[in-house]
Amino acid sequence: QVQLVESGGGLVQAGGSLRLSCTASGIIFRMSDMGWYRQAPGKQREWVTTITSGGYTHYANSVKGRFTISRDNAKNMVNLQMNSLKSEDTAVYYCQVMNGGRDYWGQGTQVTVSS
Repeated sequence: QVQLVESGGGLVQAGGSLRLSCTASGIIFRMSDMGWYRQAPGKQREWVTTITSGGYTHYANSVKGRFTISRDNAKNMVNLQMNSLKSEDTAVYYCQVMNGGRDYWGQGTQVTVSS
């Protein structure tokens, strides 16, 4: 079955950096587009970034220039480097993949940015 496991969240001061990782299993990773979403308290889950199977990247305007998504097909891993973090980046971050016509999600990892 499809499994996504995130790691790397934590508490950081505004202006700092964090790196999230997501390890996938149960999919043909090299052929899969991978995404990151986030959900802040009291808000809907929102898309953050996607990296296609071909390595093309797309970012929400709110994170463009600060966040970088990358993938390591040898390790079935997708990473999210987050720099210049702001208090509004505080959220639970989820790794996402679509497989067989449905979305799969990781368990989420908490990112808290203190101002």
